[in-house]
Amino acid sequence: MPSLKLKTIINADIQIVFDLSRSIDLHKISTKHTNEEAIAGKTNGLIELGEQVTWRAKHFGVYQNLTSKITNYKSPSYFTDEMVTGAFNSFKHEHHFERVNKQTVMTDYFEYISPFGVFGKLADALFLKKYMLNLLDKRNQTIKEFAESDKWKIVLNK
Repeated sequence: MPSLKLKTIINADIQIVFDLSRSIDLHKISTKHTNEEAIAGKTNGLIELGEQVTWRAKHFGVYQNLTSKITNYKSPSYFTDEMVTGAFNSFKHEHHFERVNKQTVMTDYFEYISPFGVFGKLADALFLKKYMLNLLDKRNQTIKEFAESDKWKIVLNK
């Protein structure tokens, strides 16, 4: 099971970073290169504990649907989303937030199991793990960009 860890330091308030991280609208912005859109469940605003969202996106030239659910949540410290249905056999994404010296340290822990047994493991080694890390990094850089400017006010309607 591939396991990814990504730490991002953001010069912004922890609550703003936490809320941007669970914003459906910001997620759409950060994944526009994959034509990602929320098509069912929570389709805009801030996702909460117990809520689900179904995403439709184009990866590797193929449109795919993935439904995830918020399974663990404590504002503004952490939340977890887990796949309900989708292309993976499973995935779990933990989002952790910590205030350190007037900065917010955002740490992602992402674990997934690829489909197709041995072929899935080969895909992980050859390209999928790097692809997933790049998606997470792109998302985190978008969160950082919005949190460190006034752009966050547009997304969070403040």
